[in-house]
Amino acid sequence: MSITVALLFWGKVGGPQPVKTLTRIVMIMFCQVTAVLMVFVMVNNANLIYGNWDDLLGTGNHVRAVPPIPSADPGTNPGGGGDAAKEPPKVKQSFGGVNDPAVPNDVQKTELKGQVSGVDGEVLVWLPPQYNDPAYKDKKFPVVELIPGFPGSSSTWYGTLKVSEQLKPLMQQGKVAPFILVSPRTLLLGSSQDAGCTDIAGKINADAWITRDVPQMVLDNFRADPSSDRWAIAGYSAGAHCASKLALAHPNRYRAAISMSGYNDPATEKDSLVGKDPKLRDANNPVNILKAAQQPPKVAMLISGAKGDGYEDGEAIRAAAKAPTTVQVEEGTGPHTTEMWKKMVPGAFQWLTSIIPAQ
Repeated sequence: MSITVALLFWGKVGGPQPVKTLTRIVMIMFCQVTAVLMVFVMVNNANLIYGNWDDLLGTGNHVRAVPPIPSADPGTNPGGGGDAAKEPPKVKQSFGGVNDPAVPNDVQKTELKGQVSGVDGEVLVWLPPQYNDPAYKDKKFPVVELIPGFPGSSSTWYGTLKVSEQLKPLMQQGKVAPFILVSPRTLLLGSSQDAGCTDIAGKINADAWITRDVPQMVLDNFRADPSSDRWAIAGYSAGAHCASKLALAHPNRYRAAISMSGYNDPATEKDSLVGKDPKLRDANNPVNILKAAQQPPKVAMLISGAKGDGYEDGEAIRAAAKAPTTVQVEEGTGPHTTEMWKKMVPGAFQWLTSIIPAQ
């Protein structure tokens, strides 16, 4: 379109020769900028890297407050602590469509204000086909939190990895357990600052957002099983790092983790705030979490990645793990792309069903 406009007006530029030349240079530059922008939009729409322009420009504000988070993690279920008097009040959310043609219509979205973390953001939820079946009206369902890479959108798992579209028939066939699939916003500080799913004093409570506020919302609004034995967390790339370290750090909230092309050292992500802080960097390495644990966490892990892209990191976790921690490492051969991770989804969730079976 921009090229057509430039051609139409190319011969109509008036004025002295210097003005004509400058005007035509501006027209050429405009065509180049719009072409690059069009390619970017096409790539972004295909991979759902950014959810909106605020994410791209880093102008969104998703940190309302940074309250202190208790260092102890006494919770007996994914939603919160064992002391009911300290638990936040139940919050009933309203849900609507995602309004993204790339995301299936049966995915719901809500805007959540995190009571524990002080983080605000959208959360996308997909319910398995059995959820509204009258035969299951008294059943509670297992849950998987889905973490995108960085930068990444809460829509990517549904729109690009096609997680619900791939798993729905497998759930109907009984090959995959009927998991509730939940994908929260994780791009919280803009496109140049990765919070690394970590609580950073005075900056953000990204860990508490994912492991406390989002699970509590799910428990308050859906027939989700409150037992940590029925919860899992999955991620790809930077989200895989999050899945591994959050599951190992909170075994009282998650029974299993799926990591696709992840890493152990937070500094692997150049925009990681955690990777730039020596203490946080050390504390958030899954291998170090295992070594520092007072007792090995009861967590099952499936780690996949190509050599040089997650495989060695998975082997390092497996070497550090002791029963009852279990680690299955699978070597991949594809590139670091959503297309490869999409292909991994069915097998990964069949593995997860062996850990968290249908009831």
